[in-house]
Amino acid sequence: MAQNQSTQSTCLPILYSLRNCPYAMRARLAIFKTQQKIELRDIVLSNKPAQMLLLSPKGTVPVLVYGNESTVIDESLDIMLWALNQSDPDDLLCRQGNEQYHSQESTRPNLYADMLNLIATFDHGFKSKLEAYRCAKRYHENNLIECRQACEEYLQGIEERLNQHVFIMSNKESLADIALLPFIRQFAKVERQWYLQAPYPKLRQWLNNYLQSAMFTKVMAKYPLWVENNQVTIFP
Repeated sequence: MAQNQSTQSTCLPILYSLRNCPYAMRARLAIFKTQQKIELRDIVLSNKPAQMLLLSPKGTVPVLVYGNESTVIDESLDIMLWALNQSDPDDLLCRQGNEQYHSQESTRPNLYADMLNLIATFDHGFKSKLEAYRCAKRYHENNLIECRQACEEYLQGIEERLNQHVFIMSNKESLADIALLPFIRQFAKVERQWYLQAPYPKLRQWLNNYLQSAMFTKVMAKYPLWVENNQVTIFP
């Protein structure tokens, strides 16, 4: 659980975050997995802190700051990789997991590279399709089915992977699982009744396992909004 302190911690990395933003969510998931403490600054985008904007003028979350504000990371995947390079007790970066991926040495790919390629495919392809799908639903557009089908092209591949093993890359959890989780969660909420009957039983099981986990509950806990000179929230 996060702890509130009356004086600011000057030595911990700082994460500017927004509770329901999927990009900020994936950053918090990775940091939670490391069990490394950070200062969490929950904000609202309608009132962005001047200090955050000074550090990252693009004004989006998450933003990670450390080294007395000498280093700023403002891309969610980069924050995940930074965190897991500090501490990776579950081997989410698959440094030790290649032998579990394929039994045939001659066909074994580089699991880490394969994982990053999959994440990039979703980051640069699925997300734009997902936004179109969400907009089609929200504004009652007539291309809802086409937008959903465009998303399904990506999810079918995940279903096939989950038919082969428990997690996306292998039988062991990896960065790919927690990187894609927030966006697949968004997809599942667009047309809830359709999703519950869609031909993706393994995907539903995978997602439900995360949504019902203690980890997800803690990552999605509602913390006090940060204002300058307020109490410090330590996460996790």
